[in-house]
Amino acid sequence: MDIASYSLLFMCFLQSVRGILDPNDFLALQSIRKSLHDVPGSNFFASWDFTADPCNFAGVFCAADRVIALNLGDPRAGSPGLTGKLDPSISKLSALADFTVVPGRIYGPLPQSLSQLKNLRFLGVSRNFISGEIPSGLGQLRNLRTIDLSYNQLAGTIPPSIGTLPELANLILCHNRLSGSVPSFASAYTLTRLELKHNTLSGSLAPDSLPPSLQYLSLSWNRLSGPLDRLLTRLSRLNFLDLSLNQFTGPIPAQLFSFPLANLQLERNQFSGPVQPVNEVTIQTVDLSYNRLSGEVSPMLASVQNLYLNNNWFTGQVPGSYVERLLASGIQILYLQHNYLTGIAISPTAEIPVSSTLCLQYNCMVPPIQTACPFNAGKQKIRPAQQCNRR
Repeated sequence: MDIASYSLLFMCFLQSVRGILDPNDFLALQSIRKSLHDVPGSNFFASWDFTADPCNFAGVFCAADRVIALNLGDPRAGSPGLTGKLDPSISKLSALADFTVVPGRIYGPLPQSLSQLKNLRFLGVSRNFISGEIPSGLGQLRNLRTIDLSYNQLAGTIPPSIGTLPELANLILCHNRLSGSVPSFASAYTLTRLELKHNTLSGSLAPDSLPPSLQYLSLSWNRLSGPLDRLLTRLSRLNFLDLSLNQFTGPIPAQLFSFPLANLQLERNQFSGPVQPVNEVTIQTVDLSYNRLSGEVSPMLASVQNLYLNNNWFTGQVPGSYVERLLASGIQILYLQHNYLTGIAISPTAEIPVSSTLCLQYNCMVPPIQTACPFNAGKQKIRPAQQCNRR
């Protein structure tokens, strides 16, 4: 049989099995199938019989004659996922708007050809073993709204072009090996979630580098540094903020405590100066531990349910409002250990509710009440006098 006759027969075969599916999409799905396999225990590809209509395959969604969504792997919890590499032929699915891969054992780089998917809105390839760098061409996909490449082995820098995507709402790159600086997202006016924790990012953030639209910001477990007060005051829509385990410096702006936050995690940095909220703080959990914060403990923080002020340089008396809230079960965790506090008005016979925890040790006073402290608070109850005299 000559090549022309074979090609004609092959096209007729495509027409008979695919109905109206575009030939390029059909061939792309075949290539993708050849490069991926079910991990033992997964039967995702059992329905991928190319003698039938590919639009009925598991994870394949079509509109007219094109594949518009490809969700690779069994989405049910506990599914072992897929293994293999992502084939560059995915770029042939030119109408693709949604591409996801369930957690599994897919390895190798992200195909550079992803930058050809001009209609792509959602890219989710998390919890696999993807390595290499983030394709810079992703910044050309102007319809992208969500990028989730978390929990992989990606290295290199975050392409600056991603920060200019006009529709981007969610960027989740946490738990990788990314390095370099955080690019500017000043023009990403629709960005609401930025999650970059657990990488090795470094450098400082410019005051205008993040958009006011942000509601969720997580930069913890990096090597970021510099002051943030001018940047944070612009992010008044935040409902979650985690900057812990970095090297940030400077003051904590008072306005931050009036933002609609449920959690405020600033521990293990180098923030300094007093903490002076203007109004009563309604944030449920505030962790300012392991910094260089100083001055007196503000009574405005007594309304916080879980408050971590330990391992700082706070001085003076603990306001009576803390004791009142603690004894009324309004405070569940109050950690004040390892500061320079000189007193707290609580009776030695006071009964702290079972649901509440208080730690006062290693301050410039004898703890008036004996309470259980976390193990890392150490065994010393009182700070040496010579250290207290310097304050």
